Amino acid sequence: MLRRLFLALSESERLRDWLVRTRVSRRAARRFVAGEELSQALEVTRVLAGQGIKTTLDHLGENTHTVQEAQAAAGEYLKILESVRQNGLEANVSLKLSQMGLEIDEELCYQNLAQIVAEAQESGSFVRIDMEGSDTTERTLRLYERLRTAGYERVGVVIQAYLRRSEADIRRLIARGASVRLCKGAYAELPGVAFASKHKVDQNYRQLLSLLLGEEAEAKGVQVAIATHDAALINWAKQLIQERASSTEQYEFQMLYGIRRDLQRQLAQAGYPVRVYVSYGQEWYPYFMRRLAERPANLFFLLRQLGRG
Repeated sequence: MLRRLFLALSESERLRDWLVRTRVSRRAARRFVAGEELSQALEVTRVLAGQGIKTTLDHLGENTHTVQEAQAAAGEYLKILESVRQNGLEANVSLKLSQMGLEIDEELCYQNLAQIVAEAQESGSFVRIDMEGSDTTERTLRLYERLRTAGYERVGVVIQAYLRRSEADIRRLIARGASVRLCKGAYAELPGVAFASKHKVDQNYRQLLSLLLGEEAEAKGVQVAIATHDAALINWAKQLIQERASSTEQYEFQMLYGIRRDLQRQLAQAGYPVRVYVSYGQEWYPYFMRRLAERPANLFFLLRQLGRG
């Protein structure tokens, strides 16, 4: 119930307009967002690097409406890649195709995306294409496959375990030798499209991860990012890694900035590759609300901040 409520609120323009102006909500958002400027995200990257943790940088923003907005969003990612290179940091980038103009024109989106991936390939970085609502899944996979066919290797995609179609998508990506981030999923979907219960989602997550760490995937050179904050799933994944993974090059654990920092440090200290998703930018409201939707503890954190305000 709370999850559906906060996912709905993430699309409320009225609530957004109010919250982004309040000091308390901006302070609360800093738990999950590095700041509004790239320099703040780079500083977080440096701090995490000191703990043996890598990062992927995300410039917050969704659903550009004009060609100019989409090109400006692409330009910000080129700026990130250049700044990472100049500062000698270990970071890649994650982006949403809605930022790149997917809802304006698919060819525009591809050209913006290809420009970023080309820069990442030249600089030795990497681009992760985030997955959004299920209405974009097929288009996202199609554009990813187009990039790979064009010869771009330093690019990966995301699969959401709560979608019923994901097993077929995983098998399709394994055949490509893809780099796949496996997450549970954070968008509101209809029951016919996505599993509704945590048990079913967790069950499917295990099934999909088993495929991604299977013999065929290893033979194809698949790399998997195990993206979850669920301690039980992480422990299960560690056992699977021990049984199947021949190299730490095959996998890494990924988590969101500000969530389960204890687990992030524990995994890194135990020698597991860990990467944290670090977001920044002025369009933090939808991202913040999705984080509240994912875990009740995040809501309690917000309420404490409001009480102190």
